Amino acid sequence: MAKVGIVMGSDSDLPIMQKAAAILERFGIEYEMTIISAHRMPDVFFDYAKSAEEKGYEVIIAGAGGAAHLPGMCAAIFPLPVIGVPIHTKSLGGVDSLYSIVQMPSGIPVATVAIDGGANAGILAAKIIATHDAALLAKIKEYKEELKDGVMAKKERLESVGYKNYADNK
Repeated sequence: MAKVGIVMGSDSDLPIMQKAAAILERFGIEYEMTIISAHRMPDVFFDYAKSAEEKGYEVIIAGAGGAAHLPGMCAAIFPLPVIGVPIHTKSLGGVDSLYSIVQMPSGIPVATVAIDGGANAGILAAKIIATHDAALLAKIKEYKEELKDGVMAKKERLESVGYKNYADNK
């Protein structure tokens, strides 16, 4: 049974939302991904959001650009966490999407990541689920160590070509 629903308003959002899916796959979290326009097919959208809890979703990740109503409407209907992913737009660079998603009325929160932040949405969904899944929490801790190791490797490469640590130059 899928634990995360990934929904987007258009197939043009797919490259960003695939990043969320890739993170969920890395952590072994089942998900379902679909395209639903809140504006062009409100009846289908309403059925999706209304049935998400019954389907076993613990989190919905919703990506949207422009008016970006999809995440907020999910949050209005779905009683569990919703993560909004503002999608970059040609006209305003995604700032319009960001503002639409973060400016939710009191009582209808949407956790919002950066513009085109699909990967962070996947990580946040995993962390939410890990609050009651010890095995998943261990995977997330391991992932964080891998991130640290990657930065340390880059630091060592810089030092190998003569870079001096700022603190050493004081």
